[in-house]
Amino acid sequence: MTRNGWLRAAAVALAAMTAAACSTYPDAPRYPTRPVPPGTALPGPAGGPPPASPYVYNPAAPAQPATPPAPTPIPGAAVAPVEGGALPPALTTSTATALGLMYELQPGDTVSGVARRFRTPVQTLIDLNSLGPRGAVSAGQRLRLPDGAVDGGVDPYATGPSPVGVEVTNTGAPPPPPPPARPATPPTPTPQPAVAGSLAFTWPVRGDIVRRFGPVGVSERNNGINIAAPRDTPVVAAAAGRVAYVGDGLVGQGLTVLITHVDGWRTVYGHLGSASVRDGDEVRAGQTIGTVGETAGDGRPSMHFQTRRMRGEDPVAIDPVTVLPR
Repeated sequence: MTRNGWLRAAAVALAAMTAAACSTYPDAPRYPTRPVPPGTALPGPAGGPPPASPYVYNPAAPAQPATPPAPTPIPGAAVAPVEGGALPPALTTSTATALGLMYELQPGDTVSGVARRFRTPVQTLIDLNSLGPRGAVSAGQRLRLPDGAVDGGVDPYATGPSPVGVEVTNTGAPPPPPPPARPATPPTPTPQPAVAGSLAFTWPVRGDIVRRFGPVGVSERNNGINIAAPRDTPVVAAAAGRVAYVGDGLVGQGLTVLITHVDGWRTVYGHLGSASVRDGDEVRAGQTIGTVGETAGDGRPSMHFQTRRMRGEDPVAIDPVTVLPR
């Protein structure tokens, strides 16, 4: 074949390949090449029918955000306020609880008495109620108690009702009966009582004063006197009055009887071997209220005796020797 023949054959083959390649393109584009008028429905894929819910092209319409699904409630999560701003009943209760346990002071109550009764450090009460360094309080004042406070029973210096919500221990059992009396030497005649204002006092028991009123050592103080006497010797009321406390809940005083008298006087009989009176009993001067027990550190049977008088809201300790008969 000549050179011209080869060139002609190559041109024919190239033209055939070009025709075959062009035959694979569609006759017209399958997507718009010009701006689509508003409201025109777009065709479905591959020239098929439009979808069942065709999208309508409308550039003037703003995009509509999808509505988010409602959140799934979480068990135990806080409840939002209802319409009008009122809290649901469950939150109303918890809000009331958040105010704390409040105790209302009675005449003669002290911060230390409230602390003893509700098993709480004195400093905790002072801090909770911003009482200042002196811890001054007055009758009718409400003291906030810490969470978990426990009412240990009536205290002679915290005599008000227990706040709602405070656990109350079972301390209302009557005192045990006194042991059988032992033969004792006849007591010496009681001298004429001393006079403290309009109140006359007698000795609760006769014996040696083994610990006197006032400072003891560097940081301790005796708020009464310790009187030694044979164990189980009868202890009598120093004056007529009403029993305000019987129990062993006062720290460091053992079994104790407290009696209130006229003119704001109070007498305290501690470290008894037994008690023969109960809360609320009316007693007369010289009536037996218990027996001598033993005070730690005295080395022999003895009882602890205090005389106090109210000055404002404070029961101030007074040396019993100054108001007892000589």
